Amino acid sequence: MSKIVKVKTGSKLEETASYSRAVMVDNWIYVSNTAGRNPVTQKIPEDIIEQTQQVFHNIERALAAVDATLADVVMSRVFIQNPAETHTVMEFIGTKFRGVNPATTVTSPPLGSAEYKVELEVTAYRGAGSAQVEEVLISV
Repeated sequence: MSKIVKVKTGSKLEETASYSRAVMVDNWIYVSNTAGRNPVTQKIPEDIIEQTQQVFHNIERALAAVDATLADVVMSRVFIQNPAETHTVMEFIGTKFRGVNPATTVTSPPLGSAEYKVELEVTAYRGAGSAQVEEVLISV
């Protein structure tokens, strides 16, 4: 029988929309699309890198709640409101995922609010960060 753990932050939106910040099924962890709102102050930084830092802080808290880390991330989906900011955001994300190298999708759709400049959703597998990794290089 599978074990399911649902991580809640106490956010009003989680209650209104009936969702969890993260759901773990056995060792698979699915973290909801996450914005850069500080859960304590409820403020969202204006600066896109500060927002991205807060996004990672929020995701890392959710992963830690189920004994996982960014090293366990196997897939990320990055949503950047303004396509012109893609390089800046991805350069920062590269510092967070250096050595982890998850599969990644990057897109620039409208987000749920104009104040959100970046959102991130991840899928992790608990223990992946300590697994033996084989990299395969496909030549051009």
